[in-house]
Amino acid sequence: MPDYAIAYEWLMFAVRWLHVITAIAWIGSSFYFIALDLGLRKTPSLPPLAHGEEWQVHGGGFYHIQKYLVAPEFLPEHLTWFKWESYWTWLSGFMLMVLIYYVGADIYLIDRTVLDVPNWAAILISMASIIVGFVVYNRLCKSPLGNSQNGLMLVLFVILTAMAWGYTQLFTGRAAMLHMGAFTASIMAANVAMIIIPNQKIVVADLKAGRVPDAKYGKIAKQRSLHNNYLTLPVIFFMLSSHYPLAFATQWNWIIASLIFLVGVVIRHYFNTRHARKGNPHWTWAAAVILFIVIAWLSSGPKLPGSAGEEVASRAAEPFLRAEHFAAASLTVQTRCAMCHTAEPVWPGVFEPPKNVILDNDIAVANHAKDIAMQAGYSHAMPPGNLTEMTAEERQVLVEWFREGSGQ
Repeated sequence: MPDYAIAYEWLMFAVRWLHVITAIAWIGSSFYFIALDLGLRKTPSLPPLAHGEEWQVHGGGFYHIQKYLVAPEFLPEHLTWFKWESYWTWLSGFMLMVLIYYVGADIYLIDRTVLDVPNWAAILISMASIIVGFVVYNRLCKSPLGNSQNGLMLVLFVILTAMAWGYTQLFTGRAAMLHMGAFTASIMAANVAMIIIPNQKIVVADLKAGRVPDAKYGKIAKQRSLHNNYLTLPVIFFMLSSHYPLAFATQWNWIIASLIFLVGVVIRHYFNTRHARKGNPHWTWAAAVILFIVIAWLSSGPKLPGSAGEEVASRAAEPFLRAEHFAAASLTVQTRCAMCHTAEPVWPGVFEPPKNVILDNDIAVANHAKDIAMQAGYSHAMPPGNLTEMTAEERQVLVEWFREGSGQ
């Protein structure tokens, strides 16, 4: 039977794959419908109550699409709902959060030099922040401020910047950036589940009952859909950021997070303006490039300590420190891996420790036992191309050490 670690790794891979698939479906449909909505034309041939229409060509065929702001005079027999893409994107993302950041809280979520709390407390803080985030956002949208699109967006930007800073005071740099993605994506998914779809169901119910639906439901749903449109690109950045220490392992990571929202907004503004046939605001690309250069400059600032805190062993690491093969495993790692995975790498061409993981001392090695075993024991992913010539016997030592520490 395969080791538990292998099964768990494949579980995470499967959930991540599901997350990417559903996210592609959600983002694709979201971008498409915003582009369609902005590109609608009013023509003399429109049927009664229709707001606009669009002719499109794709895949060898032509499509004629008409939009009703409220509802047509009759309910079509076949009505396609777009909701499960967003629901499963959020559900699979939350599963990944549990599998990686909650189960591995000692390593990936908690930085004991930032906030030394038990795993359960960190997890509760994480979940509470996401829930409270939507509550605050939803109340702002329903307040008088919600009538001012620009005013609301400005306030939301301030709140998102504050959240970015707050997360860096609670979690590891990597977890802080990831939580910005989870926080924002949860608002987007909740918009669909709690506002857009319920409003559409009210319209459908009124239509079935022979009542004239209130146009306000469509207006509210459109506002939330537009917010989702502008938030999508920053969410993608945050989800990718865990692979790039220059994004999360710098003292100014919270400012980087706030600027990424601006980059996403100006890029979406360009496409939205074009789709609405209101010109080509090329200045948005110059603004995006300048902002990204500022982000790159900020990433060169003071670095955060290596992940997991090299001076403090996590609770999960203690069994690995006591394992029989620990001394041999640590020697292997520090001989074959530490030339790159150190605060100041000495391997030519490597300027930062990969993923900000430092493995140049015993405590750091124990903290990263699972990753080491998976990357260099069970597989040959590390060292890259086996540049340091790790032997089969050394890899077996890493596997035996991991099995001892994990009780397998």
